[in-house]
Amino acid sequence: MKIWVLLLLVVAVASAKRFSRCELARTLKAAGMSGFRGVSLANWVCLVNAESSYNTQAINRNSDGSRDYGIFQINNRWWCSNGQFPSRNICQISCSQLLTADISADIRCAKTIVRQQGISAW
Repeated sequence: MKIWVLLLLVVAVASAKRFSRCELARTLKAAGMSGFRGVSLANWVCLVNAESSYNTQAINRNSDGSRDYGIFQINNRWWCSNGQFPSRNICQISCSQLLTADISADIRCAKTIVRQQGISAW
């Protein structure tokens, strides 16, 4: 049992990533985020810095009991499901998908949020 826990921790750490500012900018630009719905690349980078400090494994608890996940700090009340908290799961993803080095699910969900609520959702 201890070996399995250790293995899971190693896998979790291996999939975590803290982006540099420039690396994140390149990734977001390649994913079509520059100018998406009028939001500049600079604003996306600043948002990620403020929300997660570029850390894909960031999780924060809110006063209502919900949690924010990943590099964009996407909330599980509305956008993803952690299987424990009631969620609308509008992005139709598990919150754990927002905690990996591959931020493609994060980007898809962030685009959904901006389409529905604009950048002011953050």
